[in-house]
Amino acid sequence: MRSAYIPGLASGLLMLSLFFGAQAAELRPSDASPSSDTTPVLTIRDHGERQRLSLADIEAAGLYESRFRHFEGPEGRFLGVRLTSLLDEHDISGFQRVRLVAEDGYTVFLNPDELRQKAYLLVTRLDGEPIPRDAFGPLMLVVPEDAEAVMDGHPSMTQWIWGIVELQAL
Repeated sequence: MRSAYIPGLASGLLMLSLFFGAQAAELRPSDASPSSDTTPVLTIRDHGERQRLSLADIEAAGLYESRFRHFEGPEGRFLGVRLTSLLDEHDISGFQRVRLVAEDGYTVFLNPDELRQKAYLLVTRLDGEPIPRDAFGPLMLVVPEDAEAVMDGHPSMTQWIWGIVELQAL
């Protein structure tokens, strides 16, 4: 049996796959309920002051979600807060840069311009569950709009960090 060529069908299917692929990494408000877990997971240092935040404290900034595959393997529904919303929620402003520190000492710096250019998601849960420390937790920072490009090697994934335990406003 011969297949029939239908003009525009191939390009239409390509456009649909690109559209749905782009949607897969879209960041959108979540209808998930904020966590009630009050166990501290993040230390915030701001101008000499120190706060310990739990998942409940962090998620009070407003939940967002995105579905994609992380370049290190985790795949599914990434749920968390926009980093800028967390900073606003805790009155963190007037900084030159934000430093995120992982449990293993890895550090990422972001300046205010970078924070305005992209939607950084501070991930608190994967597929509805808190992220265990031995599986990239307790917190991760991702840029959903860059997920597909990062998998291809562009842009760099150096601003993606996991195992986050501290945030410093410098």
